[in-house]
Amino acid sequence: MPSVALDGEPVPRTGDLPAHSLAELGDRPLGFYVHVPFCVTRCGYCDFNTYTADELVSRDGTATASRETYAGQAVAEIETADRVLAGDRPRVSTVFVGGGTPTLLSAEDLGRIVSAIGDRFGFAPDAEITTEANPETVTPDYLRRLRRAGFTRVSFGMQSARPHVLRVLERGHTPGRPEQCVTWAREAGFDHVNLDLIYGTPGESDEDWAASLEAAIGAGPDHVSAYSLIVEEGTRLAARVRRGELTEPDDDAMADRYLMADEALAFAGYTPYEVSNWARTEEGRSAHNLLYWTGGHWWGVGPGAHSHVGGTRWWNVKHPAAYAARLAAGETPAQAREILTDAERRFERILLELRVESGCPLELLDAHGLAAAERLVSDGLLDPRAHADGRAVLTRRGRLLADAVVRDLT
Repeated sequence: MPSVALDGEPVPRTGDLPAHSLAELGDRPLGFYVHVPFCVTRCGYCDFNTYTADELVSRDGTATASRETYAGQAVAEIETADRVLAGDRPRVSTVFVGGGTPTLLSAEDLGRIVSAIGDRFGFAPDAEITTEANPETVTPDYLRRLRRAGFTRVSFGMQSARPHVLRVLERGHTPGRPEQCVTWAREAGFDHVNLDLIYGTPGESDEDWAASLEAAIGAGPDHVSAYSLIVEEGTRLAARVRRGELTEPDDDAMADRYLMADEALAFAGYTPYEVSNWARTEEGRSAHNLLYWTGGHWWGVGPGAHSHVGGTRWWNVKHPAAYAARLAAGETPAQAREILTDAERRFERILLELRVESGCPLELLDAHGLAAAERLVSDGLLDPRAHADGRAVLTRRGRLLADAVVRDLT
Protein backbone atom coordinates (compact mmCIF):
# COMPACT_ATOMS: atom_id res chain seq x y z
CA MET A 1 0.00 0.00 0.00
CA PRO A 2 2.25 2.86 -1.26
CA SER A 3 2.09 6.12 0.68
CA VAL A 4 1.33 8.31 -2.33
CA ALA A 5 -1.13 11.18 -1.95
CA LEU A 6 -3.64 11.33 -4.82
CA ASP A 7 -6.11 13.95 -5.92
CA GLY A 8 -9.71 13.10 -6.70
CA GLU A 9 -13.28 14.20 -6.32
CA PRO A 10 -15.00 14.27 -2.90
CA VAL A 11 -16.69 11.13 -1.58
CA PRO A 12 -20.17 11.36 0.00
CA ARG A 13 -19.96 11.17 3.80
CA THR A 14 -21.96 7.95 3.58
CA GLY A 15 -19.50 6.43 1.11
CA ASP A 16 -22.28 5.65 -1.35
CA LEU A 17 -21.24 4.61 -4.85
CA PRO A 18 -22.73 5.63 -8.23
CA ALA A 19 -25.61 3.42 -9.34
CA HIS A 20 -23.77 2.39 -12.53
CA SER A 21 -20.89 0.99 -10.46
CA LEU A 22 -23.20 -0.98 -8.17
CA ALA A 23 -24.97 -2.37 -11.24
CA GLU A 24 -21.75 -4.17 -12.22
CA LEU A 25 -21.31 -5.92 -8.86
CA GLY A 26 -22.80 -9.22 -9.94
CA ASP A 27 -20.68 -9.48 -13.08
CA ARG A 28 -17.25 -10.30 -11.62
CA PRO A 29 -15.65 -11.71 -8.44
CA LEU A 30 -15.48 -9.63 -5.27
CA GLY A 31 -12.47 -9.53 -2.96
CA PHE A 32 -11.31 -7.67 0.13
CA TYR A 33 -7.90 -6.18 0.80
CA VAL A 34 -7.21 -5.40 4.48
CA HIS A 35 -4.32 -3.06 5.20
CA VAL A 36 -2.62 -3.38 8.59
CA PRO A 37 -0.48 -0.21 8.90
CA PHE A 38 1.82 -1.23 11.76
CA CYS A 39 5.52 -2.15 11.69
CA VAL A 40 8.15 -2.61 14.39
CA THR A 41 10.64 -0.65 12.28
CA ARG A 42 10.51 0.89 8.82
CA CYS A 43 12.72 -0.86 6.24
CA GLY A 44 15.00 1.49 4.34
CA TYR A 45 13.45 0.76 0.93
CA CYS A 46 9.81 0.88 2.04
CA ASP A 47 7.43 3.54 0.72
CA PHE A 48 4.27 1.90 2.03
CA ASN A 49 1.72 3.53 4.31
CA THR A 50 3.08 2.08 7.55
CA TYR A 51 3.80 3.40 11.03
CA THR A 52 5.99 2.38 13.95
CA ALA A 53 4.80 2.76 17.54
CA ASP A 54 6.82 5.97 17.97
CA GLU A 55 5.08 7.51 14.97
CA LEU A 56 1.66 6.93 16.53
CA VAL A 57 2.23 8.96 19.72
CA SER A 58 1.02 12.55 20.12
CA ARG A 59 3.08 15.33 21.67
CA ASP A 60 1.57 14.67 25.09
CA GLY A 61 2.67 11.04 24.90
CA THR A 62 -0.73 9.44 24.25
CA ALA A 63 -1.26 6.95 21.46
CA THR A 64 -3.18 8.28 18.45
CA ALA A 65 -3.83 4.75 17.16
CA SER A 66 -3.00 1.28 18.37
CA ARG A 67 -2.85 -2.34 17.30
CA GLU A 68 -5.22 -3.27 20.13
CA THR A 69 -8.13 -1.24 18.72
CA TYR A 70 -7.46 -1.79 15.04
CA ALA A 71 -9.51 -4.95 14.49
CA GLY A 72 -12.63 -3.17 15.75
CA GLN A 73 -12.03 -0.30 13.34
CA ALA A 74 -11.56 -2.67 10.42
CA VAL A 75 -14.80 -4.43 11.33
CA ALA A 76 -16.56 -1.05 11.38
CA GLU A 77 -15.42 -0.38 7.81
CA ILE A 78 -16.57 -3.86 6.76
CA GLU A 79 -20.00 -2.94 8.11
CA THR A 80 -19.87 0.19 5.95
CA ALA A 81 -18.99 -1.96 2.94
CA ASP A 82 -21.97 -4.19 3.67
CA ARG A 83 -24.29 -1.18 3.60
CA VAL A 84 -22.75 0.46 0.52
CA LEU A 85 -22.65 -2.76 -1.51
CA ALA A 86 -26.18 -3.82 -0.63
CA GLY A 87 -28.11 -5.64 -3.33
CA ASP A 88 -27.08 -8.16 -5.95
CA ARG A 89 -23.49 -9.04 -5.14
CA PRO A 90 -21.38 -12.19 -5.26
CA ARG A 91 -19.97 -13.93 -2.23
CA VAL A 92 -16.41 -12.94 -1.41
CA SER A 93 -13.88 -15.08 -3.27
CA THR A 94 -10.63 -13.67 -1.87
CA VAL A 95 -9.31 -11.82 1.16
CA PHE A 96 -5.74 -10.54 1.34
CA VAL A 97 -4.34 -9.03 4.55
CA GLY A 98 -1.25 -6.96 3.84
CA GLY A 99 0.78 -4.19 5.39
CA GLY A 100 2.78 -3.16 7.14
CA THR A 101 3.15 -6.28 9.24
CA PRO A 102 -0.24 -7.95 9.67
CA THR A 103 1.21 -10.55 12.02
CA LEU A 104 1.86 -7.86 14.64
CA LEU A 105 -1.85 -8.32 15.35
CA SER A 106 -2.92 -11.44 17.18
CA ALA A 107 -4.12 -14.35 15.07
CA GLU A 108 -7.47 -13.93 16.80
CA ASP A 109 -7.77 -10.26 15.77
CA LEU A 110 -6.95 -11.16 12.17
CA GLY A 111 -9.52 -13.93 12.40
CA ARG A 112 -12.08 -11.47 13.78
CA ILE A 113 -11.65 -9.31 10.68
CA VAL A 114 -11.99 -12.29 8.34
CA SER A 115 -15.05 -13.53 10.23
CA ALA A 116 -16.70 -10.12 9.88
CA ILE A 117 -16.29 -10.32 6.10
CA GLY A 118 -17.71 -13.83 6.03
CA ASP A 119 -20.62 -12.97 8.31
CA ARG A 120 -21.63 -9.94 6.24
CA PHE A 121 -20.92 -11.14 2.71
CA GLY A 122 -20.49 -14.89 2.82
CA PHE A 123 -17.54 -16.71 1.32
CA ALA A 124 -17.44 -18.56 -1.98
CA PRO A 125 -16.89 -22.32 -1.43
CA ASP A 126 -13.25 -22.14 -2.55
CA ALA A 127 -12.44 -18.73 -1.06
CA GLU A 128 -8.75 -17.91 -0.71
CA ILE A 129 -7.81 -16.07 2.50
CA THR A 130 -4.21 -14.86 2.65
CA THR A 131 -2.07 -12.92 5.07
CA GLU A 132 1.40 -11.54 4.64
CA ALA A 133 3.78 -12.37 7.47
CA ASN A 134 7.15 -11.14 8.66
CA PRO A 135 9.13 -14.32 9.45
CA GLU A 136 10.32 -12.92 12.78
CA THR A 137 6.76 -12.31 14.03
CA VAL A 138 5.37 -15.85 13.73
CA THR A 139 5.82 -19.09 15.64
CA PRO A 140 4.43 -22.59 15.01
CA ASP A 141 1.63 -21.88 17.49
CA TYR A 142 0.77 -18.54 15.84
CA LEU A 143 0.53 -20.22 12.44
CA ARG A 144 -1.74 -22.95 13.83
CA ARG A 145 -4.01 -20.26 15.25
CA LEU A 146 -4.05 -18.44 11.90
CA ARG A 147 -5.11 -21.64 10.19
CA ARG A 148 -7.89 -22.18 12.74
CA ALA A 149 -8.99 -18.57 12.16
CA GLY A 150 -9.75 -19.42 8.53
CA PHE A 151 -6.63 -18.42 6.64
CA THR A 152 -5.81 -20.72 3.72
CA ARG A 153 -2.62 -19.10 2.42
CA VAL A 154 0.37 -17.31 3.95
CA SER A 155 3.01 -15.16 2.26
CA PHE A 156 6.39 -14.68 3.96
CA GLY A 157 8.69 -11.77 3.16
CA MET A 158 12.05 -13.42 2.53
CA GLN A 159 13.68 -10.83 0.23
CA SER A 160 17.15 -12.45 0.29
CA ALA A 161 19.15 -15.28 1.81
CA ARG A 162 22.28 -13.15 2.12
CA PRO A 163 22.88 -11.20 5.36
CA HIS A 164 24.64 -8.27 3.70
CA VAL A 165 21.75 -7.82 1.26
CA LEU A 166 19.23 -7.89 4.11
CA ARG A 167 21.29 -5.25 5.93
CA VAL A 168 21.09 -2.90 2.94
CA LEU A 169 17.33 -3.43 2.80
CA GLU A 170 17.18 -3.00 6.59
CA ARG A 171 15.16 -6.17 6.87
CA GLY A 172 14.74 -7.41 10.43
CA HIS A 173 14.92 -11.16 9.98
CA THR A 174 17.79 -13.62 10.01
CA PRO A 175 18.71 -15.79 7.03
CA GLY A 176 17.10 -19.20 7.25
CA ARG A 177 14.08 -18.01 9.20
CA PRO A 178 11.73 -17.73 6.17
CA GLU A 179 12.59 -21.27 5.10
CA GLN A 180 11.83 -22.49 8.63
CA CYS A 181 8.52 -20.65 8.48
CA VAL A 182 7.52 -22.56 5.34
CA THR A 183 7.98 -25.81 7.26
CA TRP A 184 5.98 -24.49 10.21
CA ALA A 185 3.20 -23.33 7.88
CA ARG A 186 2.98 -26.76 6.25
CA GLU A 187 2.83 -28.39 9.69
CA ALA A 188 0.06 -25.94 10.67
CA GLY A 189 -2.05 -27.13 7.72
CA PHE A 190 -1.38 -24.48 5.07
CA ASP A 191 -1.42 -26.02 1.60
CA HIS A 192 -0.45 -22.74 -0.06
CA VAL A 193 2.67 -20.83 0.98
CA ASN A 194 4.46 -18.00 -0.83
CA LEU A 195 7.95 -16.54 -0.44
CA ASP A 196 8.58 -12.96 -1.59
CA LEU A 197 12.03 -12.16 -3.03
CA ILE A 198 13.62 -8.87 -4.12
CA TYR A 199 16.44 -8.65 -6.65
CA GLY A 200 18.72 -5.78 -7.61
CA THR A 201 19.68 -4.55 -4.14
CA PRO A 202 22.89 -2.47 -4.22
CA GLY A 203 25.79 -4.80 -3.44
CA GLU A 204 23.94 -7.94 -4.48
CA SER A 205 25.92 -10.15 -6.87
CA ASP A 206 24.70 -12.80 -9.29
CA GLU A 207 25.98 -15.37 -6.80
CA ASP A 208 23.96 -13.77 -4.00
CA TRP A 209 20.81 -13.86 -6.09
CA ALA A 210 21.42 -17.46 -7.13
CA ALA A 211 21.82 -18.41 -3.46
CA SER A 212 18.54 -16.69 -2.58
CA LEU A 213 16.72 -18.53 -5.36
CA GLU A 214 18.23 -21.84 -4.28
CA ALA A 215 17.19 -21.25 -0.66
CA ALA A 216 13.66 -20.21 -1.60
CA ILE A 217 13.11 -23.16 -3.93
CA GLY A 218 14.66 -25.54 -1.42
CA ALA A 219 12.18 -24.44 1.25
CA GLY A 220 9.38 -25.96 -0.83
CA PRO A 221 6.74 -23.22 -1.15
CA ASP A 222 4.19 -23.72 -3.90
CA HIS A 223 4.47 -20.04 -4.92
CA VAL A 224 7.36 -17.59 -5.32
CA SER A 225 7.16 -13.86 -6.09
CA ALA A 226 10.27 -12.04 -7.30
CA TYR A 227 10.26 -8.26 -7.63
CA SER A 228 12.93 -5.87 -8.84
CA LEU A 229 13.99 -3.31 -6.25
CA ILE A 230 12.57 0.16 -6.90
CA VAL A 231 14.34 3.05 -5.20
CA GLU A 232 11.39 5.15 -4.06
CA GLU A 233 11.83 8.87 -3.41
CA GLY A 234 11.58 9.79 0.25
CA THR A 235 12.99 6.51 1.55
CA ARG A 236 16.26 6.08 3.44
CA LEU A 237 17.51 3.89 0.60
CA ALA A 238 16.95 6.72 -1.90
CA ALA A 239 18.84 9.11 0.36
CA ARG A 240 21.80 6.72 0.57
CA VAL A 241 21.85 6.35 -3.23
CA ARG A 242 21.68 10.13 -3.64
CA ARG A 243 24.63 10.59 -1.25
CA GLY A 244 26.66 8.05 -3.21
CA GLU A 245 26.80 5.52 -0.37
CA LEU A 246 25.02 2.95 -2.55
CA THR A 247 24.83 2.50 -6.30
CA GLU A 248 21.59 2.79 -8.27
CA PRO A 249 20.30 -0.63 -9.44
CA ASP A 250 21.50 -1.36 -12.98
CA ASP A 251 18.84 -2.12 -15.61
CA ASP A 252 20.96 -4.74 -17.38
CA ALA A 253 21.73 -6.48 -14.10
CA MET A 254 18.03 -6.41 -13.24
CA ALA A 255 17.19 -8.12 -16.54
CA ASP A 256 19.84 -10.76 -15.93
CA ARG A 257 18.50 -11.44 -12.43
CA TYR A 258 14.98 -11.81 -13.78
CA LEU A 259 16.14 -14.38 -16.34
CA MET A 260 18.06 -16.22 -13.61
CA ALA A 261 14.87 -16.39 -11.56
CA ASP A 262 12.73 -17.55 -14.46
CA GLU A 263 15.18 -20.27 -15.44
CA ALA A 264 15.76 -21.54 -11.89
CA LEU A 265 12.07 -21.55 -11.04
CA ALA A 266 11.07 -23.20 -14.33
CA PHE A 267 13.67 -25.92 -13.75
CA ALA A 268 12.15 -26.51 -10.31
CA GLY A 269 8.64 -26.89 -11.77
CA TYR A 270 7.21 -23.40 -11.28
CA THR A 271 5.17 -21.70 -14.03
CA PRO A 272 5.32 -17.91 -14.55
CA TYR A 273 1.59 -17.19 -14.57
CA GLU A 274 2.25 -13.44 -14.15
CA VAL A 275 5.30 -11.30 -14.84
CA SER A 276 6.61 -11.45 -11.25
CA ASN A 277 4.88 -14.57 -9.91
CA TRP A 278 5.50 -18.28 -10.27
CA ALA A 279 3.43 -21.21 -8.98
CA ARG A 280 3.88 -24.99 -9.00
CA THR A 281 0.19 -25.67 -9.65
CA GLU A 282 -2.86 -23.78 -10.83
CA GLU A 283 -4.32 -24.10 -7.31
CA GLY A 284 -1.20 -22.46 -5.91
CA ARG A 285 -1.65 -19.25 -7.89
CA SER A 286 -2.68 -16.15 -5.97
CA ALA A 287 -6.41 -15.87 -6.63
CA HIS A 288 -6.47 -12.45 -5.00
CA ASN A 289 -3.83 -10.97 -7.28
CA LEU A 290 -5.51 -12.59 -10.27
CA LEU A 291 -8.70 -10.80 -9.21
CA TYR A 292 -6.82 -7.49 -9.52
CA TRP A 293 -5.24 -8.36 -12.84
CA THR A 294 -8.44 -9.63 -14.45
CA GLY A 295 -10.82 -6.82 -13.54
CA GLY A 296 -12.54 -8.04 -10.37
CA HIS A 297 -14.08 -5.79 -7.74
CA TRP A 298 -12.36 -5.22 -4.41
CA TRP A 299 -12.93 -3.23 -1.25
CA GLY A 300 -9.82 -1.99 0.53
CA VAL A 301 -10.12 -1.81 4.32
CA GLY A 302 -7.76 0.32 6.41
CA PRO A 303 -5.76 3.56 6.36
CA GLY A 304 -4.69 4.47 2.82
CA ALA A 305 -6.34 1.38 1.33
CA HIS A 306 -7.59 1.61 -2.26
CA SER A 307 -10.82 0.09 -3.58
CA HIS A 308 -12.36 -0.45 -7.00
CA VAL A 309 -15.94 -1.36 -7.82
CA GLY A 310 -17.49 -1.05 -11.27
CA GLY A 311 -15.20 1.68 -12.59
CA THR A 312 -15.17 3.77 -9.40
CA ARG A 313 -11.86 3.86 -7.53
CA TRP A 314 -11.48 5.42 -4.09
CA TRP A 315 -8.86 5.59 -1.36
CA ASN A 316 -9.01 6.04 2.39
CA VAL A 317 -7.40 8.71 4.56
CA LYS A 318 -3.81 7.68 5.22
CA HIS A 319 -3.17 8.20 8.93
CA PRO A 320 -4.51 5.57 11.34
CA ALA A 321 -5.74 8.27 13.76
CA ALA A 322 -7.71 10.05 11.00
CA TYR A 323 -9.06 6.69 9.85
CA ALA A 324 -10.25 5.83 13.37
CA ALA A 325 -11.82 9.28 13.84
CA ARG A 326 -13.84 9.02 10.63
CA LEU A 327 -15.24 5.63 11.62
CA ALA A 328 -15.99 6.76 15.17
CA ALA A 329 -18.01 9.64 13.72
CA GLY A 330 -20.03 7.24 11.58
CA GLU A 331 -18.49 8.56 8.35
CA THR A 332 -16.77 6.83 5.48
CA PRO A 333 -12.98 6.75 5.85
CA ALA A 334 -12.68 7.43 2.09
CA GLN A 335 -10.68 10.56 1.29
CA ALA A 336 -11.36 10.91 -2.44
CA ARG A 337 -12.36 8.97 -5.54
CA GLU A 338 -12.25 8.92 -9.31
CA ILE A 339 -14.77 7.56 -11.79
CA LEU A 340 -12.91 6.01 -14.70
CA THR A 341 -13.88 6.73 -18.28
CA ASP A 342 -14.38 3.90 -20.76
CA ALA A 343 -11.00 4.76 -22.32
CA GLU A 344 -9.27 4.61 -18.93
CA ARG A 345 -10.86 1.28 -18.13
CA ARG A 346 -9.80 -0.14 -21.49
CA PHE A 347 -6.23 1.04 -20.88
CA GLU A 348 -6.18 -0.56 -17.44
CA ARG A 349 -7.50 -3.85 -18.82
CA ILE A 350 -4.66 -3.96 -21.34
CA LEU A 351 -2.09 -2.93 -18.72
CA LEU A 352 -3.16 -5.57 -16.20
CA GLU A 353 -4.30 -8.48 -18.35
CA LEU A 354 -1.15 -8.36 -20.44
CA ARG A 355 0.81 -9.24 -17.27
CA VAL A 356 -0.85 -12.63 -16.86
CA GLU A 357 -0.10 -15.85 -18.69
CA SER A 358 -3.26 -15.74 -20.82
CA GLY A 359 -2.65 -12.12 -21.93
CA CYS A 360 -5.35 -9.78 -23.20
CA PRO A 361 -7.78 -10.06 -26.14
CA LEU A 362 -6.68 -8.27 -29.30
CA GLU A 363 -10.22 -6.90 -29.56
CA LEU A 364 -9.30 -4.45 -26.77
CA LEU A 365 -6.78 -2.75 -29.08
CA ASP A 366 -7.51 0.08 -31.48
CA ALA A 367 -6.04 0.23 -35.01
CA HIS A 368 -2.76 1.66 -33.70
CA GLY A 369 -2.53 -1.08 -31.08
CA LEU A 370 -3.28 -3.85 -33.57
CA ALA A 371 -0.51 -2.64 -35.88
CA ALA A 372 1.85 -2.40 -32.91
CA ALA A 373 0.95 -5.96 -31.87
CA GLU A 374 2.03 -7.27 -35.27
CA ARG A 375 5.36 -5.49 -34.94
CA LEU A 376 5.82 -6.81 -31.41
CA VAL A 377 5.26 -10.35 -32.67
CA SER A 378 7.98 -9.80 -35.27
CA ASP A 379 10.25 -8.38 -32.56
CA GLY A 380 9.79 -11.47 -30.40
CA LEU A 381 7.95 -9.68 -27.59
CA LEU A 382 4.50 -11.18 -28.21
CA ASP A 383 3.78 -14.85 -28.78
CA PRO A 384 2.90 -15.54 -32.47
CA ARG A 385 0.60 -18.50 -31.77
CA ALA A 386 -1.41 -16.58 -29.19
CA HIS A 387 -1.58 -13.65 -31.62
CA ALA A 388 -3.03 -15.92 -34.28
CA ASP A 389 -5.66 -17.00 -31.74
CA GLY A 390 -6.64 -13.39 -31.03
CA ARG A 391 -4.65 -12.66 -27.86
CA ALA A 392 -1.61 -10.58 -26.96
CA VAL A 393 0.62 -12.75 -24.78
CA LEU A 394 4.10 -11.76 -23.63
CA THR A 395 7.07 -13.95 -24.46
CA ARG A 396 9.87 -14.31 -21.87
CA ARG A 397 11.69 -11.38 -23.54
CA GLY A 398 8.39 -9.51 -23.61
CA ARG A 399 8.06 -9.94 -19.85
CA LEU A 400 11.36 -8.12 -19.44
CA LEU A 401 9.95 -5.18 -21.42
CA ALA A 402 6.31 -5.37 -20.32
CA ASP A 403 5.95 -1.65 -19.64
CA ALA A 404 7.29 -0.75 -23.08
CA VAL A 405 4.96 -3.29 -24.72
CA VAL A 406 1.96 -1.70 -22.97
CA ARG A 407 3.02 1.73 -24.20
CA ASP A 408 3.19 0.44 -27.75
CA LEU A 409 -0.19 -1.27 -27.58
CA THR A 410 -2.01 1.72 -26.09
